[in-house]
Amino acid sequence: MPAMWWVLGAVAAVVLLAAYLGWTAHRVERVHLRAQSAERALDAHLMRRAAAAAVVAEQGDIVELYAAARLALDAGADERESAENDLTRQLQTITLSGADSATRTLVASSRRVVLARQVHTDLVRDALTARRRLLVRALRMARRYPLPQYFDIEEPPMPPAIPAPARVPAAPLEPV
Repeated sequence: MPAMWWVLGAVAAVVLLAAYLGWTAHRVERVHLRAQSAERALDAHLMRRAAAAAVVAEQGDIVELYAAARLALDAGADERESAENDLTRQLQTITLSGADSATRTLVASSRRVVLARQVHTDLVRDALTARRRLLVRALRMARRYPLPQYFDIEEPPMPPAIPAPARVPAAPLEPV
């Protein structure tokens, strides 16, 4: 009878260990997938900001801003950070105060870049922390996923939101 308790205890310990290992592996997978998703979202927001900056530069005939926006749009992976930093510096030199739709789009996309960069940085930090755990390293749970990288660009200032122009309400219809 006492041998049966040892067997049941050993089985319970194995089940608990397997559940913990499965949970840890799932956590590592989930945090890496979220970091990859955040990287794609940041890239999309950066592209939208560069495209909006190019439109504003064309409308305002700002040659330096247009050149920086085109470089950011056409940059390869190895020169992307530098091109985005140049675009950020050019955006800091102009004042965005127009109420036209292109300027509002640029301001909105710049605000989204700031937020997307913060989310990306947080998720990369979480993924790197998960990779550094002893159990994860010992069992090589993160070997299937590429090492997440920070996207190191200057922190663009969050521009103030430009309110949309007020719409004039339509006059009520007169009864016939």
